[in-house]
Amino acid sequence: MLNKTRNIIVLILCLLSAVALHAQQTKEQLASYYYQHGEYAQAAEIYKHLYDETSNKFYYQMLLKSYLELDMTREAQRLVERRIKDNRKDIYLHVDMASVWLKQDNKRKAEKEYEEALALVTPDLKQTAELVQALENAGRHDLMIAAYKRVREVSKNQYLFVNEVAALYGSIGNYEAMTQEYLDLLDKQPNMKGSVQVSLQRAMLQTSDERLSEGLRNALMQRIEQQPDNRVYLEMMIWYSLQVKDFEFAMAQAQAVFARFADLGAEQVYRVAGIALANNEFDVAEECYAAIIARGESTPLYYESRIGILQTKFNRLNRNFPVATSQLEALRDEYDATLATMGKGRNTLPIMRSYASLLAYYLGDIQGAADLLYDVLELKGLQEKDKCQVKLELGDLLLFAGEPWEASLLYMQVERTFKNDALGSEAKLRNARLAYYNHDFRWALSQLSVLRASTTKLIANDAMELSLLISDNMEDDSTFGMLEHYATADLYLYRNLLDSAWYELEEIKHHSLSHPILDEVLMQQAKIRMRQQHYDEADSLLSHLFDLYGDDLLGDDALMLRAELNEQRLARPDIALQCYEKILIDYPVSLYADQARKRYNALR
Repeated sequence: MLNKTRNIIVLILCLLSAVALHAQQTKEQLASYYYQHGEYAQAAEIYKHLYDETSNKFYYQMLLKSYLELDMTREAQRLVERRIKDNRKDIYLHVDMASVWLKQDNKRKAEKEYEEALALVTPDLKQTAELVQALENAGRHDLMIAAYKRVREVSKNQYLFVNEVAALYGSIGNYEAMTQEYLDLLDKQPNMKGSVQVSLQRAMLQTSDERLSEGLRNALMQRIEQQPDNRVYLEMMIWYSLQVKDFEFAMAQAQAVFARFADLGAEQVYRVAGIALANNEFDVAEECYAAIIARGESTPLYYESRIGILQTKFNRLNRNFPVATSQLEALRDEYDATLATMGKGRNTLPIMRSYASLLAYYLGDIQGAADLLYDVLELKGLQEKDKCQVKLELGDLLLFAGEPWEASLLYMQVERTFKNDALGSEAKLRNARLAYYNHDFRWALSQLSVLRASTTKLIANDAMELSLLISDNMEDDSTFGMLEHYATADLYLYRNLLDSAWYELEEIKHHSLSHPILDEVLMQQAKIRMRQQHYDEADSLLSHLFDLYGDDLLGDDALMLRAELNEQRLARPDIALQCYEKILIDYPVSLYADQARKRYNALR
């Protein structure tokens, strides 16, 4: 009986507690509603009642905010004073009191409260977090830094809160102090280099203020002068140079590391070479690879650099057409020598593939290129993905040789093997392009419509570009006459039959002076004349294209190509400068904007 009575009492107490809790939550919701709608008097009345009942920190904060909104500074002052008396360890309350004094325009007393808060700092990290949060709410970033530094003093640990302090310096534009925070950390903990690089990279992305970049460079140079044998700062300078795309300076720093620390230096030089190659900085990439090769076979990354330098020289060909036959033959001899030394295998797969391209598309040795690719397919242990990539290249080679059906069969094999992979999408794209060459435009469009949703951005963009070319230029009568001429010219261009391609493009101009494909025709004719080294005629065609179609999709393409032509081939930097400037002014979001800005500044 006694147990039963006790259980009933417990149940009643639980019910009463639940009712009380529900009532408290309801009051809190009502107070929040009043505060959010600017009815601070009603909010203050409820929050005061809740605070008197519970002494809850949240209710205290909301009551203080309500008082300050109502300019009830005396009530606010008494509230904070009582809270400080009851909670001596909560030093953030002095920041609250400073807010009260500021409300009364008493800056002297407010600053005194801030000083009091900082003087009471202890190694207690929870206490620090509350103080910093209160200072952030007060908008005092300078005092947040002071609070963190005070914790360092009392904790006797100068490396606490480095990221927080550095970020605060960055937020107030003191980039020199921000940089020094990170570099001081590296002095003590060099293994934090990766974390520091991430933080600095984020800061550089978030601000366009040149002071940050310049300050970082100067700080690193100073540390290197002070500690010339400290590898961390040398590596940091290389990293910085790559971030700002100063590849020559990055190379110089990497070679300085290489001179002092052979193993580490080779890795740094090789890394700079790879990034420079990816950014088409061929001179830097070639010099870096050559520096490693010059040290001999025992040098780390020697063989990888042999492959890298060939890739660099081959990639340079694609950017500097035409190339003297003597240069092509010298590069062929380098490929032969490298393969003779390193052999044909999975390690030399990249240079076997690029060598095949050199033989076929530059030296006209189609059979030699095909034989080399077939040798690749026979390599033992070759992964299926690599094998299919080579099949695509072999298909391209067969198309170049005038064997479209055999090429299509290889494309279809790859598509079936990697149906749900980017490689399969690439094969589908090549088959769609082949259908376009063969004037089967409707089927090509049906394939391209699928590829436009590809998860691979490059494939989706290429599919979109070809799809628009076809759909924008299909005549209403469905004869597709001009588009057929253009597709045939496109195929001839791919096969390097320049005169035949020119004839097809002239047929379009002869039959129609208003067809929407004429801008594409002028662009292709300009490229043909460039490949034939008729640079003045190419420049005239590009100028004509821009005059007629400057507002269309090819406007910035024409300007950029004309700028490069005048700078690199015609030695007319004044015209190049005008073209670069026009891109920057009229096409600020162009893909060429960054490159145009770089060349514009160099020419100036």
